[in-house]
Amino acid sequence: MIESYDFGNMRVFGETHHDDLKIIENKVIGNWWRRQGHILHTEDIADILEAPVEILVVGTGEYGNVKVPSEVAEAVSQRGIEFIATPTREAVSTFNNLRAQGKRVAGAFHLTC
Repeated sequence: MIESYDFGNMRVFGETHHDDLKIIENKVIGNWWRRQGHILHTEDIADILEAPVEILVVGTGEYGNVKVPSEVAEAVSQRGIEFIATPTREAVSTFNNLRAQGKRVAGAFHLTC
């Protein structure tokens, strides 16, 4: 569960992170870098696409600056995974709500802009 989010930091499972991160099956993968800083590519989430998840929630930054090309959403959908991309504050709430419902949800979060 994500305990808190503020610009530039997120507290997950009792640990505070200051870099972008992914959450896959209760495991936090910190210091997540994308091929291009503010553009999401399929290879940036390849590990999530191989995981047994129902839903992927992408936090696109406090101001939504991370762009998600349509081919990324299509690749996720082709794996049978529901895809949600929204500014990070909203993405945190969505992620937590889905987990509380017992959904197998993964997250990929940009913590700043």
